[in-house]
Amino acid sequence: MLVQVKNLTKVYDDKVAVNSLDIQIERGSFTAILGPNGAGKSTTIQMLIGLLQPTSGQITYAEQTKLGVVFQNSVLDANLTVVENLQIRAKQYKQVKTGKIEQLIEQLGLTSFAKQRYGTLSGGQKRRVDIARALLNSPDLLFLDEPTTGLDIQTRESIWDLLKKLQQEEKMTIILTTHYLNEVDDADQIYIIDHGRLIAEGAADDIKARYAQHVLRIVSQQADRVKQIVEMENGYEEVGKGVFLFYPETTRHALELLEQLGPYIQHFEFHPGTMDDAFMAITGREVR
Repeated sequence: MLVQVKNLTKVYDDKVAVNSLDIQIERGSFTAILGPNGAGKSTTIQMLIGLLQPTSGQITYAEQTKLGVVFQNSVLDANLTVVENLQIRAKQYKQVKTGKIEQLIEQLGLTSFAKQRYGTLSGGQKRRVDIARALLNSPDLLFLDEPTTGLDIQTRESIWDLLKKLQQEEKMTIILTTHYLNEVDDADQIYIIDHGRLIAEGAADDIKARYAQHVLRIVSQQADRVKQIVEMENGYEEVGKGVFLFYPETTRHALELLEQLGPYIQHFEFHPGTMDDAFMAITGREVR
């Protein structure tokens, strides 16, 4: 166990921002903390990294755990070059390995713009430099606070390819908050918070299996025959002439339906349940 959080609570005047939260972070895992705006996730992260004092509760780290944080808003100097920013930040740590800056520049693909001023970089380039800054002290645990907000799809994918590679190579533990729920599809553990309380937790696949609804759309020119075959099937709708919607609990169930109805299917579409679907089912709100 790398981090254990028990009964974590934060109260502002008469408002309870975080209410008796229990979280466990395994070493080497990828954990996501999700919630709608105002749910308490940012307050939770600030307490975990020591920027905010809890009202009550315990946060216990394994001995000698080093933290790295990629903030949503950059903390680097726009007028300094990439190398100058990293050199100044490196001096703030007690010990940074010799050659660490050069290693990060190569590892994160910063070489072509290492001597450019940070303020002139694109959004994706800035994010790579922000990640490099967070990795200067070779952290055991990397916090990512909405690291891809404002980036285009291709850049987001590029950043995540990089982060996954880094996690594997460095055996890092990652804690993520994000508005892009597809980014947590591979999470080992997800905690969903609303109104300061933990309302759901589990691995990404488990949460989708429990809360996200699959939809199988079938079009047939022999609607009566389809209805005869599936008359005992719960949870289907005929939404148009010969157009049926089924809600199979599993992918296997969907395949069984397709096999049953195969000769009478003109066209079909299968939409597996997503993390967005699960989030809506759990909170009743979109993540914003």
